[in-house]
Amino acid sequence: MFTFGRLRDKHRCFPAYLVMKPEELSRASGPGVTDFQPGDQVLPVFTGECGDCSHCKSEESNMCDLLRINTDRGVMLTDGKSRFSIKGKPVYHFVGTSTFSEYTVCHVGSVAKINPAAPLDKVCILSCGVSTGLGAALNVAKPKKGHSVAVFGLGAVGLAAAEGARLSGASRIIGVDLNPSRFNEAKRFGVTEFVNPKDHKKPVQEVIAEMTGGGVDRSIECTGNVQAMISAFECVHDGWGVAVLVGVPNKDDVFKTHPMNLLNERTLKGTFFGNYKPRTDLPGVVEKYMNKELEVEKFITHSVPFTEINKAFDYMLRGEGLRCIIRMGD
Repeated sequence: MFTFGRLRDKHRCFPAYLVMKPEELSRASGPGVTDFQPGDQVLPVFTGECGDCSHCKSEESNMCDLLRINTDRGVMLTDGKSRFSIKGKPVYHFVGTSTFSEYTVCHVGSVAKINPAAPLDKVCILSCGVSTGLGAALNVAKPKKGHSVAVFGLGAVGLAAAEGARLSGASRIIGVDLNPSRFNEAKRFGVTEFVNPKDHKKPVQEVIAEMTGGGVDRSIECTGNVQAMISAFECVHDGWGVAVLVGVPNKDDVFKTHPMNLLNERTLKGTFFGNYKPRTDLPGVVEKYMNKELEVEKFITHSVPFTEINKAFDYMLRGEGLRCIIRMGD
């Protein structure tokens, strides 16, 4: 579920896009904000890019020391206080964006300035899961033309990974999921073959190895299930196979595999937000959509007004659809 906004003022406030009129988009300037102007079109992102830490300066990392995802902080970094309140009592921020509100306040490093012509009710979904899956394929797994790719989990993140594999020129994209109802939809994202682990008596990594003559060239795990993670690693071909873990496991899970799987030159990687730096790279992902290289509409299966937000949660809990847009001001 996603909301989206235009920059209202230099205090980093974002009204829902469809609510505001252009003449309402000017306010007093906030101290220290130089990268944005009132009326800029932006995407708030759950993680950030301060631009100054060792991670932000590295070409290999997007895990900002200052602004990486924090579900417990709930306050602004400058003074340790919330910017929201009800009847004098503080209401705490959520993962740096708090976008289930008509107005919100974000750290400047958690906001990406994008093409002013981009339709926000479409590209807003690039702020999280779709970019995560897409980047896992394009930036981390990096399949080559003609490669085989296995994608574990065919939700929105997994389908975005499949889309990335398709854009890379993969010839075989094998979707792995326990829910057979997802298979037909996955074809729209480039998936060519499907495996349901429940249909086989042997481990799914063995099934995939038999299908591909030794294993796939790349695999991308998008479930957070530790057994799926192990299967994704063990199903890649020895000598050159690369497995990328995207899903977030339970804190007590333990990844177990035989050391020979590594010694036989399989590579295991992890990724966070598809290795995209939010402020630097997200505008480029939006441009892929604007240039018709990336189709985001097929990820959007529902749209509801904010007054019916509970419907969006119901869709999510029932596993119906991929992404639901929350509309403000209806």
